[in-house]
Amino acid sequence: MSQVLKQLYASAGGVIHHTLEIKHPAFAVENHPPGRILFCQGFDDLTAMTEEQESVTFKASGFGVSLPNRTLKGQQNLNFQIDNVTGEALHALNAAVESGGKIHVIYRVYADLDLSEPGAAPYKMVAVSAKVTSSSIQVVASFNDLVNRGWPRRRYTPSFAPGLKYFG
Repeated sequence: MSQVLKQLYASAGGVIHHTLEIKHPAFAVENHPPGRILFCQGFDDLTAMTEEQESVTFKASGFGVSLPNRTLKGQQNLNFQIDNVTGEALHALNAAVESGGKIHVIYRVYADLDLSEPGAAPYKMVAVSAKVTSSSIQVVASFNDLVNRGWPRRRYTPSFAPGLKYFG
C-alpha cells in the first residue's frame, strides 16, 4: 500500500477511487480500449496510470464491490455488480460469455492525490461466473486456488516418464 493511500485511510481526508478493468478479446466497445472495458466508481471519468505506466481513462459508473476476506481459505472471490450499464458494455459481455474463454478482471484503488500509480497492488482475477440482465452485470471473480493445487505441478505418470510402468 502506498504512503499516500495510508495517509488517506488514517486521516479520512481525500477521495479513494475504486476502478475495474474487464478484459476479453471479444470486447469492442466504443470509448474503451480494444479488448478492455474500464470503469471507475463515481460521477466523473478518471484518467490514471496503471502499474505498467499506461495512461487509461476509466468511465464513470455506479458499481459495488465486495472484496474477498483475509482468511486461510484457498479460493477467495471478488463480487461486483455494475448497475445502469450502457448497451455497449452489456452487448460486449454477452459476446464474451458466448464466445467462451477467460474474462480477466483487475481491481485497482487510487488516491486522488496521486494518480500516477495504483495506491495498492491490484487484484488480478479471472471471472468464474457472470450474470447479465437488462440493467446490470453481476460478476464473481476468483484468485487461483493455491491451497488446493497439487504439488509438484508436474505429475510423473507413465505418459510423461515411460520408465515408471516398469517400476514396482
